Amino acid sequence: MNLLYIHWNPDPVLFHIGNFGLRWYSIFWMIAILAACQVVYKLYQVRKFPIDTYQSLFVYCMVGTFVGARLGHCLFYDPSYFLAHPLEIVLPVRFLPNGDWIFTGYAGLASHGGTLGLIIALYFFCRKTKMHYLDILDMLGIAAPVASGFIRLANLMNSEIIGMPANLPWAFVFEQVDLQPRHPAQLYEALAYFLFFGIMVWIFRKRKDTAPKGFYFGLCITLIFTFRFFIEFLKERQVDFENAMPIDMGQVLSIPFIALGLYFVLRRKTVKA
Repeated sequence: MNLLYIHWNPDPVLFHIGNFGLRWYSIFWMIAILAACQVVYKLYQVRKFPIDTYQSLFVYCMVGTFVGARLGHCLFYDPSYFLAHPLEIVLPVRFLPNGDWIFTGYAGLASHGGTLGLIIALYFFCRKTKMHYLDILDMLGIAAPVASGFIRLANLMNSEIIGMPANLPWAFVFEQVDLQPRHPAQLYEALAYFLFFGIMVWIFRKRKDTAPKGFYFGLCITLIFTFRFFIEFLKERQVDFENAMPIDMGQVLSIPFIALGLYFVLRRKTVKA
């Protein structure tokens, strides 16, 4: 049985140039962004939205998602440390006790914070462009699962957000962590999110002219965060304070997103443009 375990020990850095190292994590994040951008661009064309607003939308999405994801990680998962070291929230470094520092990259991005940051950024984008808020959320809702899938592959390459021990033929041994066979939770999530993307595209093709505004946004966050809630039972707790909680922080933060998503999925009123 042990021979069937997948021993996972990739070098997280693809190559070095001096002190700079290009990480697989960064590569998959870029693939995630490019894939989502391509989907949104196609939806722009299908919906005949003004293409001259597309570049602005990209900037708002990038800034909102990244800032929200970074603040979410720092404030939801390790507030005591980052409030004591506020520069490390902004800078991709860690300051050492001897006064020196090391480059870490932004090693800590929370999906719940990224989603919230994106929602807020899109509000300001729509105020500027006068586009309907729910139209934009719907486009991002269709594109988000494919981006989320690639981001979880980035976590897999980093051997982070690992699953709990498992005696299964497909268990991964994350050698950078320990020699215990574990659920490849990152891979479970990636595959689920790619499946959700396929579902979103299929439904859009069937209902693109009949679905009420906000439906695709609601379906997206309902699917993603419901799955996220249950997959957390197969993951190791990320921070120590979660050990005293009946459910972990990821599950707590998923609940309001599920409720918001169900509201948009189940309502029957069509919002006028």
